[in-house]
Parts: sequence; C-alpha cells; structure tokens
Amino acid sequence: MGKFMAKKDEAKQPEVSGNVMFYEQPVPLTKEKHAKFGVQQVDQPFAFMKGQHFLPLTAPEFGPASASMPIIFAGEERAPLAVMGIRSGENLFVNEGQYEIDFYMPAFARRYPFVLAGDNANDRFVVCVDEAAECVTDKKPDQLFFDKEDTSQFTKEAFQFLQSFERDRQATTKMIEAFKALDLFEPKEMNFQGNNADGTPAPQQKIADYFAISEDKLKALPAEKLAEFSQNGYLAVAYAHLISLGNWQRLVNMTLRRAQAAEAKA
Repeated sequence: MGKFMAKKDEAKQPEVSGNVMFYEQPVPLTKEKHAKFGVQQVDQPFAFMKGQHFLPLTAPEFGPASASMPIIFAGEERAPLAVMGIRSGENLFVNEGQYEIDFYMPAFARRYPFVLAGDNANDRFVVCVDEAAECVTDKKPDQLFFDKEDTSQFTKEAFQFLQSFERDRQATTKMIEAFKALDLFEPKEMNFQGNNADGTPAPQQKIADYFAISEDKLKALPAEKLAEFSQNGYLAVAYAHLISLGNWQRLVNMTLRRAQAAEAKA
C-alpha cells in the first residue's frame, strides 16, 4: 500500500500523488472546488471494500476487533492487519454492498471517502476526498462539505475522526517498534483441511503465512517491562491479538457457507 504525498506546485496548492487502498481519485478538499459537493445515501455503501480481504488496524482497535476477526502482523514492518477473508479479493463481512453489522469495522474503512495526505513542503497534513466515491456528489447531496464560508458540521466531525486515526496510527507504529526491539514476533501459518465429497479428509491447504506475538516470549519479559507494557496498554493489545486468532475458524465457516450459497443459487 502506497502513501499519499502532497506537494506544492507553482500556484502553491497541494497536489496529491500516490495511492491508498480504496481511493481512486483523491484530491485536496477545498472551498473553491467543492462548495457544492457532499455525500449522498447509496444502495451499496460498503461496496468499495468488498474486494479487500484484509485492512490495516490501529492499536486501540485490537480489543473490539478481536471479537470479530483474526488480527495478524505482516511483512518486515509487522503491519497489523484485520483479516476479513481467506480468499484474495473476497471480504466476508460485506454482502451486496452492505456490512455485516454484528462485526467490527476497521477505522481505515470508516474514514472513507476522506483521507489525510502529508504535505511535506509545509510539514502538515492535507484533507483529501475521493471524488470517484459513489457517495460523493455535487447533485443535491444529503450532507454538504461546506456551509457557506466554513466547513459543515459533518466535515468538522470527519476531520476530527481523521486526526484521531492519524494519532492512533502513529502510536501503533511506536508500539510495533517496541515489540520488534524485544523480538516478540514469530512466524506462523494457518492451514485448513476440509472433507472430500465421500467424507474422507481433503488435502490440507495453507490459508496464510503471517507473524504473531509469541506468548512464551511475552511471558518471559522482565517484570519491569511487563509492568510498563501493562501501564501503557501494550499488554492488553498483545493479548487481544492472541485471542483474535481463534477467529480463523469463523472465517473458514463463513467461506464455506458463502460457497454453498453460491452453488445453490447457480
């Protein structure tokens, strides 16, 4: 996943380049360009995320997310991800553009169609909106981005959410660095073994390779480090992650049910 970079052009307006998951046409939100723009209700509000089987997650989300889906760490950066499907391109929590309301939705998706872009030239962030989002319109929107000369209450609340998300993202990066420095991660894999039509066990299939926090290494930390992790919330995050791994079977079951429903419809 790339990062947005906002640069200054000759007219001293930030210009967005790069890419972020979901966002097709992100542009800086301005009164000059978006005075008549806003968002409208659409029939399939979460269709934009139906093809993503994992989403980035921040540390404060581990607790609520752990009851819904596995939380893993991926790549050299040990990026925390909410696993939302076991087949590439399939989000099990989105059905016909609607999100399964019984499960947690990552903040990464809840901020859409807004996103913060870094304006390095001025050491600041620029609020952007995805003009390609189905919900974004300049044809009688339900919620306007601007109210006369000021941003609307809707937009102000969106800005606050973006700022909170960015603080959580930075805090999460700091936490991951602490875990890496103590070598708490271990490689793991998830395998699935179903049954053949005659009831005999089918060949085992690997679903995922990922990194997890080692509970043994966590328990072996010095008492003062454990006390520090307990106080700053890192210990709660680590155990929420470990508990979340029990949700792999839920994803397998959801995948099988969806496949059976598709066969029945065919």
